[in-house]
Amino acid sequence: MTQFFNKFYKNQSQLYKIILLAFTTIFIVFIFPKSGRFKYDFEKGKPWQSENLYAPFNFAIEKSSEEILKEENNIKSNATYYFNLNDSVKKQVEKKLATELDLVISDTLEYPKRRLIRNSSKELLEQIYKVGFLDQDINLPNSTKSVLLISNEEVLNTNYGSLFVQDSLNNTISNFINTTNVKEFKSEISNVIYNSILPNLTYNESLTNKVIEENLDKISPTRGSVEKQTLIISKGEVVEGEKYKVLKSLEAQYESQIWTTYNYYWIVFAYTLLVALALLMLLLFLKKYRYDIYLNNTKVTFIFFNIFIMVLLTTLIINYNSKYIYVIPITILPLVIKAFFDARLGLFTHVITILLLGSIVPNSYEYMFLQIIAGIVTILTVSELYKRANLFISVGQITLVYVIAYFAFYVIHEGSIENLEFENFVLFVLCGLATLFVQPIIYIYEKLFGLVSDVSLLELSDTNTKLLKRLSNEAPGTFHHSLNVANLAEACANEIGANAMLVRVGALYHDIGKINNPTYFTENQSSGLNPHDELSPKESAKIIIDHTLKGIEIAKKYNLPERVIDFIRTHHGTSVVYYFYSKEKVSDPEVDINLFRYPGPIPFSKETAILMMCDSVEAASKSLSNPTTPKFNEFVEKIVEKQLSEGQFLNSNITLKEIQLIKKVLKAKLANIYHLRIEYPE
Repeated sequence: MTQFFNKFYKNQSQLYKIILLAFTTIFIVFIFPKSGRFKYDFEKGKPWQSENLYAPFNFAIEKSSEEILKEENNIKSNATYYFNLNDSVKKQVEKKLATELDLVISDTLEYPKRRLIRNSSKELLEQIYKVGFLDQDINLPNSTKSVLLISNEEVLNTNYGSLFVQDSLNNTISNFINTTNVKEFKSEISNVIYNSILPNLTYNESLTNKVIEENLDKISPTRGSVEKQTLIISKGEVVEGEKYKVLKSLEAQYESQIWTTYNYYWIVFAYTLLVALALLMLLLFLKKYRYDIYLNNTKVTFIFFNIFIMVLLTTLIINYNSKYIYVIPITILPLVIKAFFDARLGLFTHVITILLLGSIVPNSYEYMFLQIIAGIVTILTVSELYKRANLFISVGQITLVYVIAYFAFYVIHEGSIENLEFENFVLFVLCGLATLFVQPIIYIYEKLFGLVSDVSLLELSDTNTKLLKRLSNEAPGTFHHSLNVANLAEACANEIGANAMLVRVGALYHDIGKINNPTYFTENQSSGLNPHDELSPKESAKIIIDHTLKGIEIAKKYNLPERVIDFIRTHHGTSVVYYFYSKEKVSDPEVDINLFRYPGPIPFSKETAILMMCDSVEAASKSLSNPTTPKFNEFVEKIVEKQLSEGQFLNSNITLKEIQLIKKVLKAKLANIYHLRIEYPE
């Protein structure tokens, strides 16, 4: 059991990466669309670029939204309207009419005329109720529209224009009187009708709408069908008209058909293979070319997290409306990776992410081409991200590349620019503006993952920071030494293409451990007294060696990033405090040299190796008397060769050529610092 746990402990880092790979794959596959994807890209009015296409299965031709809308409008415009007919109203009105006639007709009026008025009024009323009197005009656009009158006894079919309504009652009475011989009694007849008449028709809106909805539900979303193995379109044929509709139907039904459980699991399995393979390639890249990052699980998690976020954002936009896909600022990914690691890893991560997205986005070839080109431009143009002007210029260049590449694709497809969609250019501009948010995103990532970017390094390089202020006040000689080392290291880093900002910051903080006992270090001994005179060589060596451990403690107390603390750990490597070792050896020839050796580790990057060389050379240069150029050359060669022979640079991935360039810079810089000046007259 103990052996098992020991083996588990030794391989826990590898196990974590396997679990991380598995969970990232699961999350990405989970948010991916699970339907089958139509493997052909096509656009209306453009040639079919693929091979001859035959129907893979029987499918129906879907109607376009315009066709369905036209059918809906046709049903609504030809719909039958329903009215409720109240048969009892007519009898009520007839009784009321008799009463009104008795009140209106004067007894002095001759009998024939009284009878004429009565008969005419009853005839007019009969004429109105024969068709029906509506309580309100519902303003149907077509007066000849068919309507149904529903009563307890029967259902009558008529047209809307024949119904009488309140607004047209006056015209009805006038027309009736003008066709009879009762013109002189128009006023009496009108009063009788107006006082007696009541509507016997009521619009049944609920029934009408119910019938319309039932007819709308009967609209078929398809028209006709295509049999399996039927030729749909030939290679080179223009996609338009009926062929375009058939292709859209095939695409829609292929991607939205209800998959069986068997098919669904196959699709999920296939997506899992693709995603896992892409992420595995990223892990293998890290293991082969960025092994220090591969060993750091936090950094690996950070990279995978960024990939997942980009896939998630893109999937959400595709589900909402795929035409806005270019609003997603994908180039933030290589920017962030480059800011924390390097350009090569940033580009590789960007390409892996684009390959993942290529399986779900429309027009995948065009999308992948645009995004990969934009990623390359991002890596090549964005440098010194902490300078705001550089970021704005780079974002402008990225946006311009998007516009140019999209324009080229459009002309290739269309053959002209007549129908160029300028709103897509607006999307590219919005994408560029969104990319500017990379600065606050980097800040958030620094806090979440404990990483450090060039922006933070720039802040740490300010000599007015609390820790450097303390160093300058309590150990001014060490502070001056650190400034000189920083200048030398920065020049060397620029010469070989290393991270100059990182090595400068590392140099500024590498000796902060001397704050605890500043007078035990010669650069701070201004009074001429040396406290080591009262100590044994072993005690003195321990104080000197401990400044690296004390420095690490102070750095953590002030929350310095791990990348900066690495310079404190490694700037002496496993070298020996040779002065006190030689002194002790006089009295004890058998003394253990390891008592005078720094605990290490040795430098494990180009930057930490540069600091070791510059620190040793700058500190030892103070001991030179009557410095000359030959002395500097010999002096630098001796120190660096000694470090090489001790194997201090074995883990730093630095080449002999680069070491030669560093020695050249150190010789030139020291010659400039200690150049002879002319003697000024008193």
